[in-house]
Amino acid sequence: MSEIVFRNARMVLADSVEDGDLMVAGETIREIGHPGIGSGGIDLEGDWLLPGLVELHTDHLEGHFAPRPGVRWNPAVAVQAHDAQVATSGITTVLDALRVGADEDARVQVQEMRGLADAIEESQDKGRLRAEHFVHLRCEVSASDVMDGFALFENDPRLKLVSLMDHTPGQRQFASFDAYKIYYQGKTGMDDEAFQSFVDRRMAEGGRWSAEHRKLISDLCRERGIRLASHDDATEAHVAEAVEFGVHVAEFPTTVAAARASKEAGMQVLMGAPNIVRGGSHSGNVAAAELAAENLLDVLSSDYVPFSLIQAVFAISEIVEGVDLPQAVAMVSANPAKAVGLDDRGVIAPGKRADFVQVRFDDGVPVVRSVWRQGCRVA
Repeated sequence: MSEIVFRNARMVLADSVEDGDLMVAGETIREIGHPGIGSGGIDLEGDWLLPGLVELHTDHLEGHFAPRPGVRWNPAVAVQAHDAQVATSGITTVLDALRVGADEDARVQVQEMRGLADAIEESQDKGRLRAEHFVHLRCEVSASDVMDGFALFENDPRLKLVSLMDHTPGQRQFASFDAYKIYYQGKTGMDDEAFQSFVDRRMAEGGRWSAEHRKLISDLCRERGIRLASHDDATEAHVAEAVEFGVHVAEFPTTVAAARASKEAGMQVLMGAPNIVRGGSHSGNVAAAELAAENLLDVLSSDYVPFSLIQAVFAISEIVEGVDLPQAVAMVSANPAKAVGLDDRGVIAPGKRADFVQVRFDDGVPVVRSVWRQGCRVA
């Protein structure tokens, strides 16, 4: 079993920051100590050493596969391009978000999503990828065909998280019809008449399918031991429903009340790192920093910009009083790992996986200098 010593590191541990050395044996951490353990090794030049970041919700793969309307890239190459960007952002474990349930603005159809999942599995098995990839299935419960899509994934061994999403207008993320109109007309170019027809159809579909599909998917996930997330909860009633269905993760709650109720119910509250970096929600919902200040934030996700995860680590510890750097790092490592049952990673500690990120903070910008997964340098 090979041994590597990482020297002169500023290590972010579970509860503290320590200057010293770290020894890796094979794929795991053997020892953390003061300077001088072992011999030789890699000099980190006083840079930060963080545990490898764990990403639960990124939509970025879809953009590599369908970079323009009507354009489709080779799925395996799209996965590798996405993986390269993820890994060089310091992410060593990623749950790639794939959608099922028809939607007017969906550029990628369900069979193509299944093809991307197959490409992830093949690429991982052949050792092509820097990060370790799993699947996060986003299920639009208001769609009539969501169960057909779910059936393509329910026995996938890489499926770690399922989100129950409902984008029916007039509730959750789009409680404001004005915001809904701006969002969908901006994305689709529909005129007012077509938009109104679209809204009427979506509301009818939501009324017909949402409750039934939410229960069916929740029951199947509990039977198979798949973790559940509830997407865009806005009210205490939404949270109570999520509790009934056995949800583990409150994904992007839109109000303080929903976040608080989720936290009190024992869920992990997840918000977007871009929300931290930008200073608020692009949809006008609650700011992630506000939840952090109320001790209602557990997990950050890069959502649509992979590098935002490492940016948010350093930003949140500066802008939110009471959140120190180890707590901020836990939001992108230990907490998300725990949320999906990956207890072998997410913290720098003896016996844990040797997943690390070497970071230098330069003029307010985190610079990812090196990344290791299971003791091997991958970026």
